[in-house]
Amino acid sequence: MPTIGWFEILIVVGIAIIVLGPKDFPVMLKKVGSWIGTAKRYVNNIQNEVSNIDIDENEMKENKEDKKND
Repeated sequence: MPTIGWFEILIVVGIAIIVLGPKDFPVMLKKVGSWIGTAKRYVNNIQNEVSNIDIDENEMKENKEDKKND
């Protein structure tokens, strides 16, 4: 997987400023930041749900083993 360095990011930002203009560039950055934040929260929620499923499965296994031992 290729990595993106600071120089490549600087080129993309420069092109974005030229295409969008300096007035619209901050607005675009806010929107992109909002989208990234939403995506991170979504992925975090999915990870939490998966870990909760794993915890629930482990508790069910322990309950079954406890019932077998009684």
